[in-house]
Amino acid sequence: MSMSPTELLICTTCRPPGASRSEPAAGELLLEAVHIAQLQDDAGRHAPVRVRGIACLSACSRACSVALQAPGKHSYLFGDLAPDAATAEQLLACAGLHARHADGLMQRNERPERLRSGILARLPPFEG
Repeated sequence: MSMSPTELLICTTCRPPGASRSEPAAGELLLEAVHIAQLQDDAGRHAPVRVRGIACLSACSRACSVALQAPGKHSYLFGDLAPDAATAEQLLACAGLHARHADGLMQRNERPERLRSGILARLPPFEG
């Protein structure tokens, strides 16, 4: 079982269509929820994951969007996510699953429920 480090990228500028610019971006709220979930993971349920906020993942019409990537593994881009604690938990669980798979491939039925739909792309590993 491989444990290559997985990076969870969260678009911090994501806003659902029509969302007010005077309120915090939904992507910022999701990033905050993920950081809180990481801090509250006393039981070590999730594999170590590097979480990084990104100014834009260019999935604007599918806010909130996130990506999973790791060296030598398939990368994923998800959209249409809710910026809440339940999504944060499921994102960390999915990132752990990605880390445990040697090639990063995750079947739809093994991903947490909120990550079974909303997939925007799966990219093969970079072959340099």
